[in-house]
Amino acid sequence: MSVIIYQFKIIASLLKFFTSFRFSSIMMVSGLFFLYLPLLLLVILSFNPSPISFNWNEFSIKWYIELFHDKILLTALWTSLKIAFYTASMSVFLGLLTSISLIKLKAGTLFKSLVTAPLVLPDVIASVSLLLLFISMMEIIGWPAELGITTVWIAHSTMATAYVAVLIGARLREINPELEEAALDLGATPLKTFFYITIPQIMPALFSGWLLGFTLSLDDLVLASFVSGAEINTLTMVVFSASRFGMSPKINALSALVILLVSLCAWISWYRISHTKTNNH
Repeated sequence: MSVIIYQFKIIASLLKFFTSFRFSSIMMVSGLFFLYLPLLLLVILSFNPSPISFNWNEFSIKWYIELFHDKILLTALWTSLKIAFYTASMSVFLGLLTSISLIKLKAGTLFKSLVTAPLVLPDVIASVSLLLLFISMMEIIGWPAELGITTVWIAHSTMATAYVAVLIGARLREINPELEEAALDLGATPLKTFFYITIPQIMPALFSGWLLGFTLSLDDLVLASFVSGAEINTLTMVVFSASRFGMSPKINALSALVILLVSLCAWISWYRISHTKTNNH
């Protein structure tokens, strides 16, 4: 009898332990586990010297060494990083102007619809339309001379600007307009007020928007496939082509380095945002 009572106590203790967790906490942990477990496995397997992923022999940096001797992958990576940098910078500039038009200048409904259209437009439709636009411009004005880095940059900037404008616009709505009005009343010009009052307050959004534009460009496959031409290959295009014939372990090493780069940028963004909030308080 005492054994049965003891078993019931154990079961009751286990039930109490599992029910002490909130449902939201369990879902959050499950979601993080689902998202980051594949990335963790990818990083671990990048140090496996065997070409067969799960046939682990020993810890090695063999694929990292071979990666830095692979000119195709390195060229594609450098091309993608350049396009992503240009895209992020242009999308922040255009997104800032767009968000000011939407929030400060009270742009009309038609302009708002045009700005947010790329958010819901399928990538294939946007890619075909941009390709037709570039071909028409070649025939009419002779520019661009060919499909390449410039056309990919324009296409990515068009896509990223819509996302960045929404992000910056959300921050602009939170700014207290009395601060800008006070600066104007004290004799500051609108341009000086913008650079000394508005920009510092939306700087975290600008930095986050830059990172978002960089990530969207680096991650894109569909747009780049349509408007890159035959001479330019981005990293996503090379990886996608390689996946048809079996993934090389060098892709694992390259992906691990990209994860490290993105994690570092995310940490810098978090640090800047938290540091800015602390200074404001």
